Amino acid sequence: MASHHYDLPDIPTQVDIFDTILRDGSQQEGLSLTVEDKIKVAEQLDHLGVAYIEGGWPGANPKDTEFFRRFSTELRLDTSTLVAFGSTRRAGADAEKDETLRALIEADTEVICIVAKSWDRHVAEALKTSLDEAVAMVEDSVRFLTANDKRVFLDAEHFFDGFRGNQEFALRVLLAAEQAGAESLVLCDTNGGSLPGDVTHAVTTVRQAATSASLGIHCHNDSGVAVANSLAAVAAGVTQVQGCINGYGERSGNTDLATAIPDLSLKLNIRTIPLDRLDRLTAVSHHIAEVVNLAPSNQQPYVGKAAFAHKAGLHASAVAKSPDLYEHIDSSVVGNSNRVVVSEMAGRATLVIKAKELGIDLHADAIASVLEDLKRLEHEGYHFEVADGSLELLLRRATGWQADYFAVESFEVSTQHRGDAGDGHGSTSTSATITVMIKGESTTASASGNGPVNALDAALRKAIGGEYPSLSGVHLTDYRVRVLDTGRGTGAVTRVLVDSSSAERSWTTIGVSENIIEASWQALYDSIVFGLLHADD
Repeated sequence: MASHHYDLPDIPTQVDIFDTILRDGSQQEGLSLTVEDKIKVAEQLDHLGVAYIEGGWPGANPKDTEFFRRFSTELRLDTSTLVAFGSTRRAGADAEKDETLRALIEADTEVICIVAKSWDRHVAEALKTSLDEAVAMVEDSVRFLTANDKRVFLDAEHFFDGFRGNQEFALRVLLAAEQAGAESLVLCDTNGGSLPGDVTHAVTTVRQAATSASLGIHCHNDSGVAVANSLAAVAAGVTQVQGCINGYGERSGNTDLATAIPDLSLKLNIRTIPLDRLDRLTAVSHHIAEVVNLAPSNQQPYVGKAAFAHKAGLHASAVAKSPDLYEHIDSSVVGNSNRVVVSEMAGRATLVIKAKELGIDLHADAIASVLEDLKRLEHEGYHFEVADGSLELLLRRATGWQADYFAVESFEVSTQHRGDAGDGHGSTSTSATITVMIKGESTTASASGNGPVNALDAALRKAIGGEYPSLSGVHLTDYRVRVLDTGRGTGAVTRVLVDSSSAERSWTTIGVSENIIEASWQALYDSIVFGLLHADD
């Protein structure tokens, strides 16, 4: 591909952020929002300070219609402007009578964004009309909406494909929208197939085509460069960036605004959201992930849990001296925090830093002992970087600390299966009996449960709960099993992780054994001990 060199316009000093989670982002597989969810997400986006929130397509489905009916009374936006999305009039129709345009007017938003075909192939194969009619559809629709006192943005769908295939037509669509009064012309990489050089060339050409309207960019991430394409567009003069917090969207998603916003604000010194709200970015990203019920990516730039995590001993040692040696920004600027992850790759500095975080004083001989234990245990299958509770107990034990809350003398777990009808199915019941020594007295308790771990947990709590009432506030929230060496079949080593929480904190503990009950017990034991250790925090 031939390279091109162009004189780029001055980079803008301010860019409007346009979030489309409630419309385009909702097309992601597995993502479904209720009207209440949409209101909660909009409130978070307003809290962050984005300029525009695209609320959906009024009239297209009952959910979006209800959202626009309720937003004026239930959604109070202080910094953001709600946008209704729709399409141009239908081919051969009258804009005054077009149902889609009427629904947009009735949505009662200040701003309307309409989508138009800018790729000649789509006009011929999808709309099945002429290029002249496609241009007229744009002009008539924008003119109708502006005549009804609406601010209008035009999403030029498939613009970059259209630009490559028929540049003249793609530009005609933009110019028609501008002449009819469109405020912003948004260039859409709908298929996500463009690269930054393509974007720079196209945006520069549009700028040279004497358009005076502001330009926007809407990128999909199918080539993995949606953020890079958005930055290239801004460098070429675009002043509106569309996308979604967390990059939600169909196929590979949209431009991740949780990355694009700090890239623009911190790297290019371009105003996006209010600067004093940038430290809300991580919290808003995670809050929205909870609302849409999708686990956030730990590796997500800027806002991910691992974005400022250091595992290698060399890195941790350097960060302890000066964080910017391995961190490109101060994590607190985007509301995140750095942390040290302890694993078999840890060095002395890593352990010292981690112990200091936990308020544990590790002497030199203790550090050496912990390092040796850590590497041995991780070789056996333990994974302490995901088991913060067990790691803290390991570090404390290295100082001579002992968990003297109770001592387990024995436990027994039994499962009884009844009623096999020849298909392997039937009813099962599980019970556990445990004997513990607590304050010099031996106590035995039995309990049933819906599985071995649940039964053991219930029996242990029954045995020691009277002495430690704070256990009632400790809850097991998740239980995960992984087979580590699948080649050994049912004799394989298993790793068990138990997530627990109290009113004040959450933690994860780990167990590893060829016996899944033993591995589960190790993780359960550490969970209970950790909960008792911090009961009075």
